[in-house]
Amino acid sequence: MNSKEQLVLRKAVISEVPVIWEILQDAIEQRRLDGSTQWQDGYPNELTVKNDIEKGCGHVLTENESILCYAAIMFDRDPAYENIEGKWLTDGDYTVVHRVAVSKLAKGKGIATKLFEKIEGLSTDNNIYSIKVDTNFDNVPMLKILEKLKYTFCGEVYLRGSARKAFEKQLT
Repeated sequence: MNSKEQLVLRKAVISEVPVIWEILQDAIEQRRLDGSTQWQDGYPNELTVKNDIEKGCGHVLTENESILCYAAIMFDRDPAYENIEGKWLTDGDYTVVHRVAVSKLAKGKGIATKLFEKIEGLSTDNNIYSIKVDTNFDNVPMLKILEKLKYTFCGEVYLRGSARKAFEKQLT
């Protein structure tokens, strides 16, 4: 069995918060080392992860039960996305992806790309054919992933007071 078949995207459980929080802390530190302003203000934090899981939107990508990646995946409208400076590709239902963080053990292995591919499958399984995501203007790794996966830059949205680049991908 190749490693791609072993990757499982599933809902996270509360007992996994410490592991997920460690992954997020590494990502926060990586953003800081990269000179990014993203996630340098106390958000996201452990409570954010607990809230995600309690709302059913906290997800982990695992390989042989080992958590490689975390993301909040919502099949709901994001109020911040209603006021885009620009224009979305579609006006219908969409999947929102927030708080993507890859374990440092999995860095450089294309895990975030595989995560987004799994999210595409999860979206179409739920009859949703659009994914919307935002990132900081200086989050180069995420910008490269979105470009590689053919997301379209649609404009800017504002989250917690700062402008973020907004992207959408239509699924078929």
